[in-house]
Amino acid sequence: MVMEIYQPKITIRDLVNNYHDMGQNGVKAYGGRLNVRPAYQREFVYNPEDRDRVMLSVYNNMPLNSMYWAINPDGSYEVIDGQQRIISICQFMTNDDGNGNPIAIDFNGKNTQTVEGLSSEKRDEILNYKLQVYVCNGTEDEKLDWFHTINIAGKQMTEQELLNANYTGRWLTSVKYFFSSKYGNLAINKAYYDNDDRKTLLNLTADKVLGDMGSLSDKANRQLLLELALKWRIDADRAAYPQIKDYMSKHRFDNGAADLIEYYEDVIDWVKHTFTHYRSDMKGIDWGFLYNKYHHLKYDAKKIEKKLQYLYDLYDVDGDGLKKKGFYEYCLCDDKTLIWHRAFSEKQQKQAYENQGKKCARCHKAFALKELEGHHKIAFADGGETTIENCIMLCKDCHTDYHAENKE
Repeated sequence: MVMEIYQPKITIRDLVNNYHDMGQNGVKAYGGRLNVRPAYQREFVYNPEDRDRVMLSVYNNMPLNSMYWAINPDGSYEVIDGQQRIISICQFMTNDDGNGNPIAIDFNGKNTQTVEGLSSEKRDEILNYKLQVYVCNGTEDEKLDWFHTINIAGKQMTEQELLNANYTGRWLTSVKYFFSSKYGNLAINKAYYDNDDRKTLLNLTADKVLGDMGSLSDKANRQLLLELALKWRIDADRAAYPQIKDYMSKHRFDNGAADLIEYYEDVIDWVKHTFTHYRSDMKGIDWGFLYNKYHHLKYDAKKIEKKLQYLYDLYDVDGDGLKKKGFYEYCLCDDKTLIWHRAFSEKQQKQAYENQGKKCARCHKAFALKELEGHHKIAFADGGETTIENCIMLCKDCHTDYHAENKE
């Protein structure tokens, strides 16, 4: 199938016909045939000033940016790009900001006016305003590629929002209810280690192009939490789902999202049962990847806590050689390369140099610090720790001779 793109004649009058904002259940327009914001899509993100600028352009008969729709198999339409402009127009023309409040705009320095306050001539002029709409009909991949191409201006969308716009269906409606609600978010609530003090296991980072998107609830609203859960889930079954879009395509028409929701809940429950003491470092660890690797093994939570406390105590004394971010996985697999840097820090080498009288620890000749090299008394490969106690400074010749003598 070759993707078809055409441009129907659509006016604001056509657009606002049977406009209906159902809140969390979505937004419809264009005689009910246009899905403006599906239940799983991001919320309306324009502020009143943005909305007013859209209507000022229409009022002055200036062109708006193009809008892009996709046609569904049943003949209905889905907004790919232009959701914010469409809702801005429809809210003004129905005199409802989505919360039952009227909308009054200062048109060109005149008194603020609602749509009812406009003259009948001006209202008809606005209703007859022609929108520049492009409609595409093609495969899922073709639509997704097109969406990436047109998503280069305005309110930048996350990668997950781009995918959501293409993979419509009951499954997405279900996951948005769990992962993407801005208020009372079930996934965020689940990730609180302790609901009394609201210490969370989540720390979502926005893509650089999006900048700071605020709190966890704001990021969930922009689909970052859903994207995180999907990354964890497909990692557990990479052979079946090489990419997020493969998982979404497979489950698109499921009646619900039990597979993903139950998986996410299992991950969080496993973390809480395995690591019984909350530390701030837990926030933002990719727990799903650790769950996928280790959840089938049996652990003693008390022993794990004892290991962790030892590491944190050691880090407080001499943290230069330790990799703090590897503490949790180390407690699951005992791979010391996860927690120890191989090379000694400058601070550690300087301290060892001072401790051994500014001489090579092997030939005992005096050297400048820069002429010596840090060496593990107990080899790193044998589990030697990168601490000052395990560090000696050797001149280059002695260091070379030592390794030659102890070569296996």
